[in-house]
Amino acid sequence: MDLQLKGKTAVVTGGTRGIGRSIAECFADEGANVAICARNAEQVAETVHALEAKGVKAWGAVVDIADEIALKTFIQDAGAKLGGIDVLVSNASALVQGNAEDAWKAMFDVDMLGAVRCFEAAKPFLEAAGQKNGDAAFIITSSVSGAETDNPNAYGAIKAALIHYAKGVARENAAKKVRCNVVSPGTVFFEGGVWGNVKTNMPGFFETVIKRNPTGRMATPEEVAAATVFLASPRSAFTTGINMLVDGAISRRVNF
Repeated sequence: MDLQLKGKTAVVTGGTRGIGRSIAECFADEGANVAICARNAEQVAETVHALEAKGVKAWGAVVDIADEIALKTFIQDAGAKLGGIDVLVSNASALVQGNAEDAWKAMFDVDMLGAVRCFEAAKPFLEAAGQKNGDAAFIITSSVSGAETDNPNAYGAIKAALIHYAKGVARENAAKKVRCNVVSPGTVFFEGGVWGNVKTNMPGFFETVIKRNPTGRMATPEEVAAATVFLASPRSAFTTGINMLVDGAISRRVNF
């Protein structure tokens, strides 16, 4: 299926590792030009080179998502350098668990305000794309943890807040052909990632979590990326305001 993304521009925050890297590569495979950001300069440069090798335009910058000015400047520069923004993916996360005040602050500053700020900076570009092409998209990476918890946890609570925020963005901007959706992964395995480290350091717990999933495995970053890019594409032009679970049925709740 042609996702109708060739020649369009996608911006992905946290785009050098794991899910974010796979999202950026998936967009490039579909012929979209891609801008990415992350905190590690070497990883940004390597990712941009890999994306360019796929035959598309690519650009990246070193950005601390919690830095409002740096984040908004990156978005504006991405739109200027690549000729607009058709898709924005807010993927960066502080990845902090727990109930300590610093955990709440980190998750709010990076995940919540990061999403709000990058959308506000990208909004003029997205509105222009919506008017020109009839569709533009803002995708937020949340988590199945947004709906399940056993204790007070900043990670899950902020991920839940992102889903609520996205619905408001979707309704407010629908008339301008700017969609907003959420992708909520379950457990995702890749070497060097959260669950990769758990497998190395806590193999017993890792196996317990594997057994919780009816599929008997964890997702790959590529599987989450494929769902994200499809949802961001014009093929999903009438889908807005949803929270798409990509969790292998590990969650028990029913979505209505």
